[in-house]
Amino acid sequence: MLVTRIFTAGLTVLVALLLVIAPAAEAQPAGKVWRIGYLTPSDIPMETLIAALRELGYVEGRNLRFEIRTAQNDLDRLPELAADLVRTPVDIIVAVSPPAIVAAKRATATIPVIMGFWGGEGLIESGAVASFSRPGGNVTGVYMLADELDVKRFELLLDAVPKARTVAMLNPGSGWNVSRATEGMRRIAESHGAQLLISDVPGPDGYDSTFAAMRKARVEAVLVPSFPRFYREHRLIVEAAARHRIPAIYEWGDMARGGGLIAYGPVIADLNRRVATYVDKIFKGANPGDLPVEQPTKFELVINLKAAKALGIAIPQSLLLRADDVIE
Repeated sequence: MLVTRIFTAGLTVLVALLLVIAPAAEAQPAGKVWRIGYLTPSDIPMETLIAALRELGYVEGRNLRFEIRTAQNDLDRLPELAADLVRTPVDIIVAVSPPAIVAAKRATATIPVIMGFWGGEGLIESGAVASFSRPGGNVTGVYMLADELDVKRFELLLDAVPKARTVAMLNPGSGWNVSRATEGMRRIAESHGAQLLISDVPGPDGYDSTFAAMRKARVEAVLVPSFPRFYREHRLIVEAAARHRIPAIYEWGDMARGGGLIAYGPVIADLNRRVATYVDKIFKGANPGDLPVEQPTKFELVINLKAAKALGIAIPQSLLLRADDVIE
């Protein structure tokens, strides 16, 4: 009789424990494969994001699967691509650039959307988030300061080529608003006695003709602004700039390490670690609306002296002393 009572009591405790554990097991099922939707306007390398997720224990093919949707520079396709990710369905959407983020936000109010990354102004005005500190809704992530940094890059370009009197900025087209940062750049150009031109690039095959036209217009330096397409096609830009002997400044350090003259901007691996951290927190139950929007804190100035020598440019010593990495 005593044994029966002990057994019954033990069974009652076991059942109670199972009832407590069951919801947690349902939230984090054993062997679950998380699906990340990756939405971009153009093909963008994902190596550093994949590496950052791996550091947090998420391995593609084991407990992680990517659903990649790329608009191939046709921004009008982003809404349907976002809707397709929602139908798939995915557990989270990582959206790169404002058009992709807005498309994802409009496609779903329930699936978390991580901004990787919002570039220029209009983050709050677009309705993507309510505020930086308390985004609300289902969107949070990284705000990249793209417009502010484009202006800073323009200043650095004129520091590197102080005698330039005609300077151009590439325009990627695809509905990009070139007026967002140009006002500040025009003021800087005027203070240097220089003129700012906007040079349209029709497509991946158009860089050589674009740089040839700039050379004919006596453009002496070029700003390659923050835009996903320019990151994907930066080797074509570096080659065209070298061929037509026009100094250019770029966004990411690897663009200068790969042959470009100068680059200044955030460290992309660091930004992707932040994106991966958001993904990890949300997978573990965090509410995206409670996670503050972050901004980059690490920046690097990379100067390629090999490229400078090939262009016949002497980079001022004052600028070299500010560089985080000098390629010799």
